Order: sequence, then C-alpha cells, then structure tokens
Amino acid sequence: MRDEPRSTGPIRVLQLGSPNGMFGAERWILALIRHLPRERVETLVGVIKDDPRAARPPLLGHAEALGFESVLVEAPGRLSRDAVGALRALIVERRIDVLHTHFYKSTILGALAVRGTACRLLATPHGWNTDAGLKLQAYEWAERVAFGWADAVAPLSEDLERGLARLPWLRGKVTLIPNGVDLTEVTGSAHVADEVRTAKAEGAFVVGYVGQLIGRKRVDTLIDAFAAIDVPARRLFVVGDGPDRAALEARAAAAGVGGQVTFTGFREDRLSFLRGFDAIVLPSLLEGIPRCLMEAMAAGVAMVATDIDGTRDLVLHDRTGLSFPPGRADVLARHLEALAADADRRARLVDAARRRVHARFSGATMAERYAALFDRLTGRGTPDAAGAGADLPGGLTP
Repeated sequence: MRDEPRSTGPIRVLQLGSPNGMFGAERWILALIRHLPRERVETLVGVIKDDPRAARPPLLGHAEALGFESVLVEAPGRLSRDAVGALRALIVERRIDVLHTHFYKSTILGALAVRGTACRLLATPHGWNTDAGLKLQAYEWAERVAFGWADAVAPLSEDLERGLARLPWLRGKVTLIPNGVDLTEVTGSAHVADEVRTAKAEGAFVVGYVGQLIGRKRVDTLIDAFAAIDVPARRLFVVGDGPDRAALEARAAAAGVGGQVTFTGFREDRLSFLRGFDAIVLPSLLEGIPRCLMEAMAAGVAMVATDIDGTRDLVLHDRTGLSFPPGRADVLARHLEALAADADRRARLVDAARRRVHARFSGATMAERYAALFDRLTGRGTPDAAGAGADLPGGLTP
C-alpha cells in the first residue's frame, strides 16, 4: 500500500538527469523546468554520480544558474544498490511528490527507490540506440521493463509512443507530450560566432551540423554531399564531438574539402554558430524529435534532414524544410545546391518553420502539459488534465 502524496503546496518534483554531460536530454530538462509554473511546481534537479573520479555533473551547475536547487547522489557503480537507498532517503527527506526520470539508469534505480513511498514515478524516454552493443541493449530493455513500475510514461514523439504502445504492461500508462524547445534561449540573442560571420562576409554559403559525432548520426553522408555540391563559395561547420571525429576529419581531407570544413568540437555557444547557418543538415538514421532542428526553426535557419520518424513532425518536405532518404548523399547534395541558388525559397521554408515551432513545439506549451500531468499523478487535477491540448492541429499557424 502506497502513501498518498502531499495535498497542499506546490508539487515537489525531482528531475533526475545524467552525470555524463550536457546533451539533448539535459538541455531538454532545463527547457522544461524554466517554463514550469513555479507557483504550482517546485523543482529540484538531481544526478546520480557513479564515478568518484569524475567532475561534478554539469547539469547541476546549469540548473543552479537558472535559480533551481540541485542535489547530488554519490553512489559508485553503474547500477548500485547504494544508489537505491540514497535516492529513497532523499525522496523521503525532501518529501518529493514526483520523481521524473530520463534515461535507463535513473528509471531503473528510480523504480526501486520510490517503492513504499508516497512519491510517484514519471519516466520520459528520449529514444534508444540502433547501433548499441549487447550490454547497452540489455540496459535499455531493462528500462522498458522498469516502465511497468512507473505511474506514467511520457514519450516525446509519436514514434516512441507507437513502440511503447506495443508493450502490454504499459496499457493505460502512456501519455504523449511532444518535445519542446526553449525558444527564448534561441531568440534571446542575435550573436553569431566570429568564424561563421567571417565566412558569410566572404560570400560563402554556410552549411552546419550540430550534434554528437557518432555512427547513427551519419555525418559521413553530410561530408560526402558537401564535397559534391557545385557551389563556388561554401563552408561547413560541424559543431559537436564524439568518437567518430578523427575519421570524419580524415574523410573531409580525402574528399578535398578539408580546408572548407571546420570541426569546432563541443561548444557551449552552439547557438551562436546555428544562427549564422544558411542551412542546417541532420543526416541521422534515428532521432526522437531533434532539438537542433527545433532550435533551427526558431532561429530562422533552413533545414535539410533525413526522412525518418523523428524528423517528420518538423520537416514537412518543401513546406518547412527539405528531406532526403537516409544515406543518400546525392539527394542531399541536390537539396543544398537548390537552397544555395534560391534565397526566396529558403525564406519561404524558414517562415513556415518558424510559425510551426511556435505553434506546436515551444517549451512553454510542453511545460504546461507536464504540469497538468504532475497534477493528475498527485491527485491535484482532473483525470484527463494531462492530455488537454495534446492533439494540436498539424497546420503551420497557431
């Protein structure tokens, strides 16, 4: 028998993130908490630190900079029994109403930690790897099993929702809340990175990529396409880092475009690069609803992306952007040439994309839906409150 959550005061929510860096899920957490109504939701941001030699998780510092309290659970080992006890003690001591988890470790440990407490468990899957090794596949399947112990599961995209709907132990627990982006972070500044501004001043058509340099992102397709385009002045900025960086740098050099491709590494100021791009390319094999494309839509940058489940909500071909089959560098090259040659077409796509992201994928809209779900989980709202407004129209205008 579980205790009942507190019935008065703001709902106290612990957002449990990853200790490994500031990637899509961590930035997503910040976008969510920034827009949650503070009179209704009191947010703590936590991380389980499993490596005693590692630096302090950066998510905590970013949350503190936004004015949120952070908590660190130190428990060495990937899935430590000590972590369960420490997390449960934190939940009880701080009277946490909802534990909101975001990746396999936090969900598995969280499912064990909330047992016997009044705390409700909400899990938000951000996507799974297609090229994972056997160990990671096992952990990700364990996460799916742990979803059965959650009070609710809120996938970010229709593709993720369809996959979860096939799991019989999740019937009645899944609530789709589409991904959102903090538009104020994107539009709050007009600053463009010096390197990009210089390239544009020299008359270059600037193509960009923002994300990890890993296999499923298929940045090799982008490099091959960039090398093939017939555009006299061109530059490519690859913003991000990962294990494939050296191989991609070698590929660019072998294609004869090494001098026109800049690998920036991980940059905290990624948005200052994004704002200066004429076109952003996402050549991935798998995505949830990609944050970099939503940021591009808000920043007024033309999009070219693979035609996969995760991008179709954003890139409506020749309406809000251009799409191409995964791995088809030849099609991608033709799209880039078309955008370089037709500024009016770029402007039309950009305008439609900007209206779409404001209407459907703002951080404020997403946060209101999560606040309603927190209400329902804690008995503060009506049973269907979390779904209010979830099915917005698919048009380009609000």
